[in-house]
Amino acid sequence: MSQSPRERAAGLECFRGNVDPTPIEGGITNANFVVEDRGERYFVRIGEDIPIHGVMRFNEVAASRAAAAAGISPAVVHSEPGALVLRFIEGATLDAAALTDPEQLDRALALVLRCHRDLRDHLEGPTLAFPVFHVIRSYLHTLERDRHPRATECPKWRATVQELEVQIPERGIVFGHNDLLAANFIDDGDRLWLVDWDYAGWSSPYFDLAGLAANNEFDSEREERLLRGYFGEEAGALEVRRGFAAMKCAALLREALWSAVSETHSTLDFDYQAYTAQGFERLARALAKLEA
Repeated sequence: MSQSPRERAAGLECFRGNVDPTPIEGGITNANFVVEDRGERYFVRIGEDIPIHGVMRFNEVAASRAAAAAGISPAVVHSEPGALVLRFIEGATLDAAALTDPEQLDRALALVLRCHRDLRDHLEGPTLAFPVFHVIRSYLHTLERDRHPRATECPKWRATVQELEVQIPERGIVFGHNDLLAANFIDDGDRLWLVDWDYAGWSSPYFDLAGLAANNEFDSEREERLLRGYFGEEAGALEVRRGFAAMKCAALLREALWSAVSETHSTLDFDYQAYTAQGFERLARALAKLEA
């Protein structure tokens, strides 16, 4: 008989005693647990490869180890196919409201900058790319193959992708996090940590910036602070502004399509349909702003 995620976490060979994993609620890709073993606490993530989303665990492990070596993420204690164990960080996960604080936003951006600048020096072995427009096109193929209710919208989104893609300036590639939800930042009281490297990979620097803004519904003031903090004096250039706005639409489209695909391909208990609807509503607002 197959093990449940909790049983799998409890049986990992890295633990020295009998452990009782405590589920962490809120995950929408993996099953997550806190494990206490002989006075120390660990974060355990149970999840197999998810090819339909481009999630391959060898890549997540490589990114997690590199991020730990760069001082961005907690240390990797153990890894094996389908399981990852990290040192547990005592702290609070952020939410979108926390990133309205200019100081907290600056701290989050500092981690993103370190990710883009430093991770490549610590990576070992093969790693993946995260080409967002390819990801979007792949999701559109999946919706059509599955005869999803939104499959009729796919031709429209393909046309949108063509329009957005040409507006992104070429700035080389970085090794990005590519999933900058507020909950992936942990504040331990002294500093921030960046966690959850499922979607890490080589990508445009615009994607992390756009994702951070889109996922956390930044207003114009926070977007201005974000762009100034990352690009400096270049932030005022029209191509930077337009590229950022176009990539924000791409990030929102990718997130909405990710959720639509997950409606039929995920076994986790999560209201993906509501999340999909919310994603397309936010995308409509961002596209209107870009056109204006």
